[in-house]
Amino acid sequence: MTVTSVFAVQGMTCGACTAAINSAVEGVPGVKSVAVSLITERASVVHDVEVVSPEEVREAIDDCGFTAHLFSSQADEPASEVSDTADIATKPRLEIIYIKVFGMTCSNCSTTVERALRSVPGVHEALVALATEEAKVKYDPSQVGVRDLIDAINDTGFDALLPDMMDNTTQIQSLARTKEIQNWRRAALHASCLAIPIFILNMVLPFWFGKYDFGRWTFIIPGLHVRELLSFALATPVQFIIGKRFFVSAYRSLKHGSPTMDVLVSLSTFTAYVFSCFSMLVSIATASDMPPHTVFETSAMIIAYITYGKYLENRAKGQTSAALSRLLSLTPSMATIYADPKNIAVNAAEREIPSELIQAGDIAILRPGAKAPADGIVVTGDSYMDESLVTGEPMPVEKHVGSAIIGGTINGVGRLDFRVTRAGKDTQLSQIVKLVQDAQTTRAPIQRFADLVAGKFVPIVIVLAVVTFIVWMVLSHALSTPPDIFKSSESKFMVCLKLCISVIVVACPCALGLSTPTAVMVGTGIGAQNGILIKGGPVLEQATLITKMVFDKTGTLTIGKMSVLSHSKTPLWESSAYRQKLWWRIVRAVECGSEHPIGKAIVAEANLVLGENDSESTSKDQNDEFQMSDYKAVMGRGIRAIVRHGTEPYTVTVGNVQFMTDNDIDVPSSVLKASTETTATDICVAIQRTFAGTISLNDIIRKDARGTILALEKMGINVAMVTGDQRPSALRVAREVGIPESEVWSGVTPSEKQDIIRAMQIESPDAVIAMVGDGINDSPALATAHIGLAMATGTDVAIEAADIVLMRPDTLLMDVAVSLSLCRAIFNRIKTNLIWATIYNFVMIPFAMGVFLPLGWSLPPMAAGGAMALSSVSVVASSLALKRWKRPRWATEEGRLDLDSSSRFSYRWNFFSRRPVTDIADSRLSPNGYIQLSGSETV
Repeated sequence: MTVTSVFAVQGMTCGACTAAINSAVEGVPGVKSVAVSLITERASVVHDVEVVSPEEVREAIDDCGFTAHLFSSQADEPASEVSDTADIATKPRLEIIYIKVFGMTCSNCSTTVERALRSVPGVHEALVALATEEAKVKYDPSQVGVRDLIDAINDTGFDALLPDMMDNTTQIQSLARTKEIQNWRRAALHASCLAIPIFILNMVLPFWFGKYDFGRWTFIIPGLHVRELLSFALATPVQFIIGKRFFVSAYRSLKHGSPTMDVLVSLSTFTAYVFSCFSMLVSIATASDMPPHTVFETSAMIIAYITYGKYLENRAKGQTSAALSRLLSLTPSMATIYADPKNIAVNAAEREIPSELIQAGDIAILRPGAKAPADGIVVTGDSYMDESLVTGEPMPVEKHVGSAIIGGTINGVGRLDFRVTRAGKDTQLSQIVKLVQDAQTTRAPIQRFADLVAGKFVPIVIVLAVVTFIVWMVLSHALSTPPDIFKSSESKFMVCLKLCISVIVVACPCALGLSTPTAVMVGTGIGAQNGILIKGGPVLEQATLITKMVFDKTGTLTIGKMSVLSHSKTPLWESSAYRQKLWWRIVRAVECGSEHPIGKAIVAEANLVLGENDSESTSKDQNDEFQMSDYKAVMGRGIRAIVRHGTEPYTVTVGNVQFMTDNDIDVPSSVLKASTETTATDICVAIQRTFAGTISLNDIIRKDARGTILALEKMGINVAMVTGDQRPSALRVAREVGIPESEVWSGVTPSEKQDIIRAMQIESPDAVIAMVGDGINDSPALATAHIGLAMATGTDVAIEAADIVLMRPDTLLMDVAVSLSLCRAIFNRIKTNLIWATIYNFVMIPFAMGVFLPLGWSLPPMAAGGAMALSSVSVVASSLALKRWKRPRWATEEGRLDLDSSSRFSYRWNFFSRRPVTDIADSRLSPNGYIQLSGSETV
């Protein structure tokens, strides 16, 4: 069985570290894929649990020199194609959980726990290991919750905990890098306290107070001078105590054949330190009156610079994950529920439990100011909820009985009791957090350049350093007039050694390794705050290349809340009031289980005509009066079923004209003609395989649809529409939103939508096709398109199939253009970071090698250390600049282009452009007159 195990990994410092883990874990038999995030310090491993266990994967990571802890391990669901029909038998989704069990002393204890777990309904498998005190449980979360498993173990007399579920505080501290910041700050402070006195002894005093520098000439024994002895005493703890972490990390990386930046730091500082010690020993051995040439200040100051740089870098990294930390902090640590979900009276018993143990079916209590611990439906109370941090909705949302509650949202002044529908990893907030975490773990294709360089960087730098030393040693003796630096009081050997050390120190693979993940970390976090969820670096990069955007109509360009305009019945069904009501009840019985907007509208109209509400209609249609069998729904076409009323069975077909034709049902020519001319959506009804009437419906176009289409066109993206509705209805919507008739496909099934996307891809191989949809019938096309965008108001299947999910309920459609604007901003920042990191190394390494020595310019080792430390900090700071990103001014809350602001559309050529984008000459004005595009500003 394939599972995805997620590990928290400590000790990674650069891209070479992630490359080492990738290489080591991918070589483990049974491992299918590995994704390592440097910023979030997480590793996601997909593996066959029957071949290699999560513990064995963890050991493979530990063997690389890093510390790994298992965070979670979950069984993967097998991929399945989305069928055109709705009568699909859904298989239970099984999950694996590891539970720590304390108090077991013998095999009888473990057998008792296993027996207790297996007796719980919904548990498919339970194995308890006495040696590790751990229970592995495979269960169906739709039947049993985690709390039930914990209670089952506790009832046997043992204590149970969940070891693989890190609490929010631990995760937030990890993301904020609290521990790393404290350690590096302490190291920088201690290194500075020792390195600065060495710097003063060896650089400040000789330069400013040369004639008073008594330490230079005062010696304890012949050859052992006071200044060198003090420098040695101060530099040694810096080198081997504070610098120990560099040596340990360097050894581990070399052991696994993946040298990291720590190898360069260790090599440069150790070379300077050993050379200085050797010079002191030679001076003592020869009893020299002249003080030896030492560079203790170089090794000490380099370590001080780098530790301080690491401190600043980790502080900056902590800020890159602020958005994700904020999302994690939304889940309360404890939740209050009714002890008995069936008894929710005023004085009913309550129970306070950890939020991780709340489960579907519980009745949770939400007091004023409290955060919702899970998703659910309100059963009592009225209040307002602040959903801004989850969905981006700026205004409080009114909640009453029947309203949906989103986990992590904050209650207002009223009290609410709600029935939990989704808890733990299934809540909307948890899914958002998972999407953001996965996005920050997935590598963008552009990062391959940084990974390629990181793998070869350290060996190349060491070779360049050796070449620098040899070449300048030769040139300093061969040239009649060598550069001025060789005319100083230092020996030529000392000058060449310093040049060699500068080359090693100034090189920085970290800046390259941080360029992509830091930008993705900040950008996806900002997107989540604005209700835009981007599923990973590859999606982000490809979204910047979209050339064509294909929209579904119902529920996407329209609000998806259809209303019945008119209906007609054949004379047979108009003959009496009884038969008229029977017609509506039969149609309602067929459509009552439909989730499609058309089906919901028909049920609502039937209730209105019959004078019944939803609950009454449900009870009537589900009792013995109406029984339904042989139900079959064909997506994009209609429904066929047998409805039994008493002893009379009715074969009922409800759908569009094409569906009637497919089922050999004759449709009157007047109806066929009307269906080709009307702009409404016509649904035909056939009873006993005979045409029985029509229902005409209409939908409301989203108020931001027109502005969205024009915004995309101004971004250089062509727009098309596919729909299952008849052509007149489709063309009406297309005309109002500004989509050309040539780009409208109507009357298509879900599989045909998929075929249309494929045809576009085949016709234009270089084109990048995106699909925007919201329903199950859109999921095949969403999965087939290069980029799929789904509305959060749609189905879970569509959201799962999509690459970008739009969460804001008020400006869903305009967020299609906004999401592309954000992707472009993030991707441009990635390229800026990579260009800066590349230029830094291409300029600074030759500078350190002495290319500019003939001009009198050189880079001392201490300056090289400072430059290297600041290079990484500058890249992270550049990524943090994405925090200033705001929703474009052309996307107002109403989804219209803001004509009063100075922000207007067009494009300019710049270094990052992949293709020129030209203005559309015929800027069209919408029927409401709210848009006119002109002027210039980069978007």
